[in-house]
Amino acid sequence: MRFATPLLPATLIKRYKRFLADCRLEDGREITAHCANPGSMMGLAEPGMRIWLEPNDDPKKKLKYGWRLVEHADGHFTGVDTSVPNRALRVALEAGEIAELAAYSTVRAEVKYDQNSRIDFLLSGAGLPDCYVEVKSVTLSRQPGLAEFPDSVTARGAKHLRALSAMVEAGHRAVMLYLVQRTDCTRFALADDIDPTYAAEFAAARGKGVERLVYGTSITSDYIAIGGRLRAE
Repeated sequence: MRFATPLLPATLIKRYKRFLADCRLEDGREITAHCANPGSMMGLAEPGMRIWLEPNDDPKKKLKYGWRLVEHADGHFTGVDTSVPNRALRVALEAGEIAELAAYSTVRAEVKYDQNSRIDFLLSGAGLPDCYVEVKSVTLSRQPGLAEFPDSVTARGAKHLRALSAMVEAGHRAVMLYLVQRTDCTRFALADDIDPTYAAEFAAARGKGVERLVYGTSITSDYIAIGGRLRAE
């Protein structure tokens, strides 16, 4: 998935109110960008970090820049926009690029299910049980090479696990897919010290038959694409 508009490098001044970030462009101008990430962004929102912004000329948007990437000192990238995984994953699902889900011929997004919930993707195919796929963006890394989820307590995430379990009990297939938006990680684990309740709900869901998939991403300042499968610990 290529960015719609070429990204601009900038320096982070501060992130605040979760969805706002003051930044300094390379020409010295200071602007406020939209931060499409409700999480804590632990380790990714330190003042002085090199980041990449996507400009827009949409008259409906109050902020004319969106924060998309963090560039690390070693040349690796982290994607901080939590809407990107679903867009990139839809392209991959429709192209049959996720091996474990490639047999499904129909991909539908944001379908109502359970109680007042919407599944990220509902997959269907002739002779196959419907497959409910929930996607989580993973950006936390506290140890070299290890990506973790979540980066803060997520009651919503626990709710999604219970809903997936209900789909399995109803005879469907359910998949919890973690998409690691970091190019410096090859392994994945749950951050059970940050949210032990989520970890317990995950274990319960796995016990009921909910599947886990972990995929990485390929990221540059031009695009984000689905990478290969990562090892889960």
